Amino acid sequence: MIVTRFAPSPTGLLHLGHAYAAWTAKKAGERFLLRIEDIDSARARKEFEAAIYEDLAWLGLSWETPVIRQSERFGAYRDALARLEAMGLLYPCFCTRAEIAAEIARAVEAPQGPEGAHYPGTCRRLSPDERQARMASGAPYALRLDVAGAARGALAFEEHGSGPHGESGTIRCEPALFGDVVLARKDTPASYHLAVVVDDAFQGVTMVTRGHDLFPATHVQRLLQELLGLPLPAYAHHDLILGRDGRKFSKRDNSVTLRHLREQGATPRQIRDWVGV
Repeated sequence: MIVTRFAPSPTGLLHLGHAYAAWTAKKAGERFLLRIEDIDSARARKEFEAAIYEDLAWLGLSWETPVIRQSERFGAYRDALARLEAMGLLYPCFCTRAEIAAEIARAVEAPQGPEGAHYPGTCRRLSPDERQARMASGAPYALRLDVAGAARGALAFEEHGSGPHGESGTIRCEPALFGDVVLARKDTPASYHLAVVVDDAFQGVTMVTRGHDLFPATHVQRLLQELLGLPLPAYAHHDLILGRDGRKFSKRDNSVTLRHLREQGATPRQIRDWVGV
């Protein structure tokens, strides 16, 4: 049985791109789950969560309950981090964004990834005593994954949709694509990469449907699944619904939100026709 999910963040109103993603997930499996990714407590709002339920129901979608919220799963993320730490694969990073940018600028050739130049590994080279001293001083830090130390041989995932360049079938992973990714910060108990693999495993998701923009993230998430001993879902990345200017829709653009379109008289059938589902 194929289990899919739709996992919006309650940081704004759903738009046409969300409608397409939700319907794509619904049509891909026999069981359809909903997850509220409200780990960003500074931006998540209850009224937006309520609007998500209302808009999805208006579109004609139904989902299994109870709905999972990331804000209720901080303990699970801490457990995952503790396991990675016990393996010696995490290190505290005390660098500010400005310091990282300056270090990259000084580098003769900085490795590049989907999000730009990789973190140069400055804090990876600190001694255990230096790390402990800085932590004891109360200096803020993030926890990064030592990707080189975490290498586990050849890894792959099954792509049932396509990557942004037409990739499909068995995809060989490049876990170092993002460098030493941040897995947690003081104000955020888990990064997207960590939370999504822990939550998909907890919910029994067997097919992850999502946009091409998240295809590169699958590489590092596959490594985390391997390290944590989590089941491996299949993936189906799909095209993005873009505006006339060729850009992704934004929650800040009220004209493409489902709430606005409803108020203008649009019907659920028209929405599905517009996004091609």
